[in-house]
Amino acid sequence: MKVKVNQENCIGCGLCVSSAEDLFEFNDEGISVVKVDTVPEDKQDEAKEAIENCPVAAIEEV
Repeated sequence: MKVKVNQENCIGCGLCVSSAEDLFEFNDEGISVVKVDTVPEDKQDEAKEAIENCPVAAIEEV
């Protein structure tokens, strides 16, 4: 599983970073970015939760 953050839609609210800190972090502009190329199998539930909980639907599976 791979995920990406649409940089234009992200508002930097931090839900993804707080719920899946192994997968997401903030860049210098305060926008979320994905830390891994491929989501490890044991972290896929966290990734899916981040996708579902993003208030602006900026995270998607690719």
